[in-house]
Amino acid sequence: MATAESANYTPAQLLEDFSLEMTGKDVPGLLEAAPLLPRGTRVNVTFLGNEDLEMRLVASKAVLDHGFVPVPHISARRLSSQAQLEEFLGALQAQGTSTHVFSVGGDPSTPEGPYEDSHDVIKTGLLQQFGAKDISIAGYPEGHPDISDEQLWTAITGKHATLTEQGTPGTILTQFGFDEDPVVAWIEKVRAAGIDYEIRVGVPGPAGIKRLLSFAARFGVASSAGIAKKYGLSLTNLMGTAGPDKFIKRLAKKLDPATHGVVKLHFYTFGGLTATSEWIRDFKEKL
Repeated sequence: MATAESANYTPAQLLEDFSLEMTGKDVPGLLEAAPLLPRGTRVNVTFLGNEDLEMRLVASKAVLDHGFVPVPHISARRLSSQAQLEEFLGALQAQGTSTHVFSVGGDPSTPEGPYEDSHDVIKTGLLQQFGAKDISIAGYPEGHPDISDEQLWTAITGKHATLTEQGTPGTILTQFGFDEDPVVAWIEKVRAAGIDYEIRVGVPGPAGIKRLLSFAARFGVASSAGIAKKYGLSLTNLMGTAGPDKFIKRLAKKLDPATHGVVKLHFYTFGGLTATSEWIRDFKEKL
C-alpha cells in the first residue's frame, strides 16, 4: 500500500510510453494510426498461425520505418525446428528489428517442434545471438485457462533467473483484464519475489462489448456481471462499445511507484489500431 510519503501513479503517468500490438495483416492500420502515435512507441507484432514469415517481417519493418520500436513475438510452440527459429531471428536481425522481442508460448496444445514453452527458447541463447537486447515475457494476473497457477509462477521466476544469468534485461507483458484488483495483487507478488522488471499491464483497447467478452472467454479473463459493470460493460447491450478509462483511473490510484515499481500500459487493439490510438489521444487530452 502507498505510504504518506509516497505518491500514487496518475493516469497520465501510466500512459507515458505505452505500447500496443498488431498482427502481420495490420500494416494498413499501422500506416493510418502512425500520425497519432508518439515516435518511439513500442509496437508488438504477433506470431499467428495463419500468417507466414514474410508477413511478420514486413510488419516489423513497417513499425521501424515509421519511427516506432518493433517487438516481434517468438511463439515457441509454433516453431517446427531450431532452423526455423534461426531463420526468423536472422531475418529480423538483417532488417534491424531484432533488438526487442517477446518470447511467448503460443496457442497450440501440442508443440509443433522442439520447444515446449517460451523458456525453452530463452534458454537456447539464440535470441541474444541474433541481436536481442531486451526480452519480454508473459504475465497472467488472473491465471491461464490451460496452465496451473503453480506452473505459471515457476515459469516467470525461471525465465527471470535465466535472463539474469544471461545478463539480458527483461520486460513483463500481462494478459488483459477488466478488474484492477487481481492485477495489483499480482504485481505485488512479483515484486516480493525480487523481480524488478518493467511491467506493462495489458489493457483492452476500445471495442464492441460482444467482442471484448468473446476474447475474455477465450483467454480465461474474469468477466462476471459485477466485474463487467465495474469496467463499464453493459451485458444488456452487447451491441455497445467500451473503453478502459475507468480501469486505468482505478489502477493508477492503487499503484505506488515505491511499492509496485515501473508500471506502464500495453493496449490490445481489439477494435483496431486507429480506434485504439484515437482513444488514447482523446483520453490523454481529458486528463
